[in-house]
Amino acid sequence: MAKSVTERIAALDWQSMQQELDEQGYAAFPSLISADACEELIAMYGQDELFRNTIQMARYRFGEGEYRYYQAPLPSLLQELREGFYPMLAQTANRWLELLGREAIYPATLPEFLAHCHDQGQLRSTPLILKYETGGYNCLHQDMYGEVFFPFQVVFALNQKEKDYRGGEFLLMEQRPRAQSRGHVITLDQGAGLIFPTSYRPVQGTRGYYKNTLRHGVSTITSGKRYSLGIIFHDAK
Repeated sequence: MAKSVTERIAALDWQSMQQELDEQGYAAFPSLISADACEELIAMYGQDELFRNTIQMARYRFGEGEYRYYQAPLPSLLQELREGFYPMLAQTANRWLELLGREAIYPATLPEFLAHCHDQGQLRSTPLILKYETGGYNCLHQDMYGEVFFPFQVVFALNQKEKDYRGGEFLLMEQRPRAQSRGHVITLDQGAGLIFPTSYRPVQGTRGYYKNTLRHGVSTITSGKRYSLGIIFHDAK
């Protein structure tokens, strides 16, 4: 019998991924969403009733492309992904806070965390699907959406680089205090994903841990169409 999404998330090599998050700030994992499920998500892009808002990036000078925020309640696959990834990442989020000398604040389950978001007036769902065509790109940015935010998010590739599109690498830029910024260029196979920081990561210095600020984006698509799925854990104002 095929494993559920929740079981596949639990079966990931979390020990290695936690180590990668601590050491480099991000962690990639192999295909978790089947090719058929990826194609279904892409095909659903035109179903307006599934989405609460559509953003044309050029209008806001975010880049060149389009993304759509899913309406609550989320499709079952997105809900499973959001609930399945949250508990392990909450452990890492609390550990990072403790490294910085702060109190652990993230509850063990997603519903508890979302209740806190809603108490602060952050009521709008944030998981989204992004579409880029030739010439499209996404400027470096952070997805905060309000006072309360979760320090990790997850992105999935929904189609295949070099087959469906060229270019369009995922970009992660790390700003280091009193030093030049460091960039990471990451490519993902269809259905595979990446965990990365929403805002910062702790880095050990000579006087303890300090914050490095991170921003993410997408390089220019040189041909074809690129689709990706973004799982953001906090809701928006």
